[in-house]
Amino acid sequence: MQTGDVVERYRRLRAICTHHQNEAMDCVAHTAIFDHARRLGLAEGGTLLVDEDDPEMQLIYDLALHTAKPGRSRAIVRHARRARCPAGSDDARVLQALCEARFSFWKVERRHAVAGVVVTDLLLEQETWLLDEAMAMSATPGDCFAGRLCRPDEFAMTCLSFVPMDRELLDDVFDELGTWLRSSDPRRVIEDARFAASVYRAAVASGIMDNVVQRDEQARAALAPLFDAAAAPGSD
Repeated sequence: MQTGDVVERYRRLRAICTHHQNEAMDCVAHTAIFDHARRLGLAEGGTLLVDEDDPEMQLIYDLALHTAKPGRSRAIVRHARRARCPAGSDDARVLQALCEARFSFWKVERRHAVAGVVVTDLLLEQETWLLDEAMAMSATPGDCFAGRLCRPDEFAMTCLSFVPMDRELLDDVFDELGTWLRSSDPRRVIEDARFAASVYRAAVASGIMDNVVQRDEQARAALAPLFDAAAAPGSD
């Protein structure tokens, strides 16, 4: 598979992914946004402490779309039910991937031979091919991050945001979740809404989100020459 074909495919699926997550926000109650924000220390009473363009807002939206209280359906699933995408279409493929998206700790192993990077899910010990233009700016082997990935094709993509992980932040998460994180079945941990919320809360408290570049627009602008050249006819 040629690099240009992969980049073009990635950009198409990324646009569809963004569209559906934006549409799915219609399934989120206004009060839910504030509930998640308060849990992350990003709201007081009825006032948000962050602006729409702040990277922390992506963490709030991730929880609002992709997690739910026990016995409740997730907003992304409710959106998928009403979207009625044609079977076999890219829209249907992306929506299914979003509904099956997985939050975990990930480690960058190496550059992929075609484009992007190969990452390992540190909880499930599984490798995944990841494409993300923002991450391509700075990711190097050995880097770790937490985030929710969906896999609409041979490659995976980030859903909304990712959180750089360092030793101190990992320790904060383990201190909060303690025995539950260490002793539970990794798949149960991944599927539990408390996991992502605890990681995001620790990330906000640590200030590490100040180092996260606003993803799509800035990353696309910085990487446009590289990716556009890769996508040009005859590139491989």
